[in-house]
Amino acid sequence: MNATDRTPADLLRSALAADPGRPLVTFYDDATGERVELSVATFANWVAKTANLLQGDLGAEPGDRLALLLPAHWQSAVWLLACSSVGVVAAVDGDPGAADLVVSGPDALDRALACGGERVALALRPLGGRFPQPPAGFADYAVEVPGQGDRFAPFVPVDPDGPGLAVGGAELSFAQLVERARADAAERGLGPGSRLLTGLGYDTWEGLSAGLFAPLASGGSVVLCRNLAGLSPEALAQRVESERVTHSA
Repeated sequence: MNATDRTPADLLRSALAADPGRPLVTFYDDATGERVELSVATFANWVAKTANLLQGDLGAEPGDRLALLLPAHWQSAVWLLACSSVGVVAAVDGDPGAADLVVSGPDALDRALACGGERVALALRPLGGRFPQPPAGFADYAVEVPGQGDRFAPFVPVDPDGPGLAVGGAELSFAQLVERARADAAERGLGPGSRLLTGLGYDTWEGLSAGLFAPLASGGSVVLCRNLAGLSPEALAQRVESERVTHSA
């Protein structure tokens, strides 16, 4: 990563320039058996499409607040980077009633209706599948995102010192987020080629850092596991070996 990178979107651009083919996010859902691996290039493509949806179709602007009501999931990671690409504040598990727009998983749709702005729903089905029946009052992400452009350019340059992330009662600018992610990566001993396995949720900074930002800031990758508690010790050991895990959280 480059020392001049000051936003998560900068970190992703540097990762793309350095080695687009390497894995960045490997996702497991141990309740469904799903496994998805996204290279830097594939992840960046999802981010570009989502940022285009956010900026274009949803009309989001820098400083707008997005309530992100999603669990630890590869698509949640995409939304976090899309927000930083546009300059939108990602309020993780934030109040939809106080947000300009909301992005919700299937378990939070009732709560998300409190948002008076644009609402997007994610089914969180394997392979990014759509809802069998679209939820009333929401745009289905899986329907809206495929047709978006593969390249993204913000209408307004993102201010690294602008508000970027709200989680667990704390708010960070984009630059502060990058600084903390770098510090966490150094503390964990992460570097290029590191593979961090985590079962932490995305509702705390620790979970977000381990599950996305610290690996991204260090040139490493993450093995993001949802519903990990149901996995046997033997199966977990096998995953650590097969995924070439070097660190865990």
